[in-house]
Amino acid sequence: MPMDQKTILEFIQSRADRPMKVKELAKALFIEDHDYSQFRRTIKRLIDSGDLVRLKRGRVGVSTKLGVLVGILAVTRTGTGFLLQEGDEEDILISPHDLKTALDGDKVMVRLKGNRLGRPAGQVIRIVERAARRIVGTFRRERHFLIVQPDNPRIHRDFYIPSDLSLQAKDGERVVVELSSWEDANRNPEGKVVERLGFPTDPGVDMLTVMRAYSLPDEFPPTVLEAAERAAATGTDEEQKQRLDLTRECIYTIDPADAKDHDDAVNVERTAKGYRLGVHIADVSFFVKEGSALDIEALERGNSVYLPGMVIPMLPEVLSNDMCSLKPNRRRLAHSVFMEFDQQGKMLKWKIEDTVIKSNARLSYEEVQDYFDGKDGGARIERVAENLTVARELARLLTRQRATDGSLDFDLPEAKIILNDRGEVLELGHRVRLESHRLVEEFMLAANKAVALEVFRRGQSFIYRVHAKPDMEKLEAFSTMMDRLGHRFPASKTIKPIQFSRFLERIKDTPEADFINELMLRSMQKAVYQRENIGHFGLAFTHYTHFTSPIRRYPDLLLHRLLRKLKGGKYPVAYARKVNTTIDFASKHCSETERHAEQAERDAVKSKQVAFMAKHLGDEYDGVISGVAPYGFFVRLGSTGAEGMVRVSTIDDDYYRYDEESYRLIGRRTKHTYRMGDAVRVGIMKVDIGRREIDLFVTGKKAKLPKPAPAGMREFGRDLNKKKKKRKR
Repeated sequence: MPMDQKTILEFIQSRADRPMKVKELAKALFIEDHDYSQFRRTIKRLIDSGDLVRLKRGRVGVSTKLGVLVGILAVTRTGTGFLLQEGDEEDILISPHDLKTALDGDKVMVRLKGNRLGRPAGQVIRIVERAARRIVGTFRRERHFLIVQPDNPRIHRDFYIPSDLSLQAKDGERVVVELSSWEDANRNPEGKVVERLGFPTDPGVDMLTVMRAYSLPDEFPPTVLEAAERAAATGTDEEQKQRLDLTRECIYTIDPADAKDHDDAVNVERTAKGYRLGVHIADVSFFVKEGSALDIEALERGNSVYLPGMVIPMLPEVLSNDMCSLKPNRRRLAHSVFMEFDQQGKMLKWKIEDTVIKSNARLSYEEVQDYFDGKDGGARIERVAENLTVARELARLLTRQRATDGSLDFDLPEAKIILNDRGEVLELGHRVRLESHRLVEEFMLAANKAVALEVFRRGQSFIYRVHAKPDMEKLEAFSTMMDRLGHRFPASKTIKPIQFSRFLERIKDTPEADFINELMLRSMQKAVYQRENIGHFGLAFTHYTHFTSPIRRYPDLLLHRLLRKLKGGKYPVAYARKVNTTIDFASKHCSETERHAEQAERDAVKSKQVAFMAKHLGDEYDGVISGVAPYGFFVRLGSTGAEGMVRVSTIDDDYYRYDEESYRLIGRRTKHTYRMGDAVRVGIMKVDIGRREIDLFVTGKKAKLPKPAPAGMREFGRDLNKKKKKRKR
């Protein structure tokens, strides 16, 4: 009988006392002659995957027992590599000359070679699998050859392009390249141009560059669009008859003014004990059936991606902007969570129902804020004004209750980019946090928490949104940095969210508050999806999930499907057998697509900021130093949100040395210092659009210290459901 890979590996790891030849292994495992060929193929697959290593004289052994490790390679901007290992194992340091021909993201085999800089070190001995990638860069026609300079700073080699594989690209064009071969580390890798994107200043090329760099899809396949049309045509009359009818309730949506996908609606009323909150979420799972073409595509995408001026949706618009959108005066299927709170904002009980609703009004954040500020809200506001007043009362209580529990509010500035029809930047700035944003966020947090509690109490497998306690090493590094900046932040293994919250409150009015917020955020773990509930440290919640955005997040869609399966309190027997596998795969995949989307969004914003500053060469700005390094310091330019660097080589009033202990530059003669949080007046010296870099110079003029950003709710990762990120589709 053929033997699987797992059984073979377990035998070699636990019972083989030395590397063995394939025939020896076959004999030890009692492999029959007629199964030997398949056995050899299985061994080869294990060697190809890096689980086994082929030694001299035909012997094979387990890689981990031979000082050989297999993992994903991560390369830094400086060219140093790290072999990433799962669990608590320390990553392996790989110096640039030991990388051989491996690139960032490749699966590699590394042989350990002692220690370097106090950590285990190794060298790449084999590339197990190249990362599936297309590389975006700038095409250059040199005197004797053609090259492409990659945008990705983690790829440190230019690509040589044969002339017959250049697609006749022009010098300076942005192109997409595929790696053809790279066998010799002493020579540059060879590639071929597979797409010409255009010149960096051409309209739309900046966002197209980001999309190609992150392999984001342009459009939906025809089969998915056809499936979406069929799903949208599905009749809901019979389904509506079986649901709780809320069409006479005072329900409304609050979204950005130009939003078209309304996936949540709310209503609030006073009760004898306090308040009753209803959160109503579009029932996307009714239209997107498990295993369908729509479902497979949505899972592959994982989430919608929001770039300046555009969105790459998870679902086709016929669903996201129409049938699944909670438009006013339209009967829509929904999942509703009804929560009751006491007078202090403590949740007393909750209930989840399948419902049919009809929104009374489509409100914008600005309209609601005007009403809160005492301005005339117009006819739409009048229809729900009384409900909004009660909603405001409850939201304030919920905010106060979370603050008491230690929930973290990171007060980070978020870029606001205003574009014209050609995608050119008209204005850069920061988004203003409104009380109306906070209101919706508080209600979504409450609904997510209630759903997580409901399923947890049933003892059934589920998908949770979790946030682990901070890593102790990173926490100690943050504490040390705070000491050097003059702020005390003791680190301990038993640290609680309230200690972070109180610290942020203490430093909120300091010049460096924004950067301390960012540093603290970096010191923490990333929130992820998983089946095991370990709570959400940042929100100070013991139970939390994502339920409120099924139009733009696949985990929410899957969660709705799980809730429907749990109608009887348990999963059906057949579904129970596969539910863990379904949740685990979706959790891991969607955690990865979320990180991918965040990186793409950051790069897209930076592209727009850099393009805008390229038109302002020589202009001067007041800024704040956001980071200090031996070779210079970074400056965030006032309200624009753009960031550039002043290099030490451009400062001519003194020779500056780097004080590593205090993260500052000090003039040898004048003792003048540049420290994180200092105000500085700078000018735009040079802009590299391709590399998204801004070089600055110090003007010598005194800078005005900007006012601290207004305090307000900030999203922790993506857990506060920033509806303001939805853009016109």
